[in-house]
Amino acid sequence: MEKLKHFLKTTAAGRILLIPYRFWFGAHYVIPTFKQLLHWTFTSREIDNFTYDLTALNRQYLIAFVATVTHQPVGDVQRYIDEIVHDQALHDHIVRFTQQAPERYIADSTAKYSRRIGWYAFVRAMKPKIVVETGTNKGLGSCIIAAALKRNAHDGAPGYLYTTDIDPVAGYLLQLPYSEYAKILYGDSIASLNTLSQTIDLFINDSDHSQEYELREYETVQAKLSPRAIILGDNVHCSSKLWEFSQRTKRAFLFFQEQPLHHWYAGAGIGVSYHL
Repeated sequence: MEKLKHFLKTTAAGRILLIPYRFWFGAHYVIPTFKQLLHWTFTSREIDNFTYDLTALNRQYLIAFVATVTHQPVGDVQRYIDEIVHDQALHDHIVRFTQQAPERYIADSTAKYSRRIGWYAFVRAMKPKIVVETGTNKGLGSCIIAAALKRNAHDGAPGYLYTTDIDPVAGYLLQLPYSEYAKILYGDSIASLNTLSQTIDLFINDSDHSQEYELREYETVQAKLSPRAIILGDNVHCSSKLWEFSQRTKRAFLFFQEQPLHHWYAGAGIGVSYHL
């Protein structure tokens, strides 16, 4: 047996003979994803902005990630994540307004938040007065942020969300009671950002995913950021612009990679730019 292993590892013939083994080994990773793709193709309605849950281990890593950036105890961040995961009122709100929307044929009538539970935890941990999100889309992230602001207000730390989108019908999920804590600014995101006079504590980039536009957003809000402000980038899994901006402005940078549960998509993530 040892002679055979040596032959396979050290000869050209062994390299050829190992091709079926390498294919079999790699297939164990690819086939489950392909099965998930087939299942998703016939059961989901989504065409972009995919929604899913995170694996249990990935959720724990996210808790540690948020705790590290915000300097909050892990136990507190765990509690914030538990809040959003078990928020039945928010879940029912998302399902109800998804089912009523004209776009219901390209949206799943389930409430799965993926990395956005991290957005929620950041808002709960930071207690920001002003949050700005670019890219409202259907308003899922906006509702999640507003749910966190609602709880912050109950805790005596009120805040408000401005969310932007160029689509005049974006944000169909952002209805009462969550719309009490947020306002949609319709039009070009950078133009909308230029109109804001408020100091921003938390900025979330999730609009036009071209790298040039992403960088322009960071540069537009730079002078509007509070000393404790945190920037979250939703495009960091395929863009280096937040890292480059952080390097130039002497800010720390970290990245969290999603691991979706039972989904073919490899996941996106959360990039964070902040002061240590």
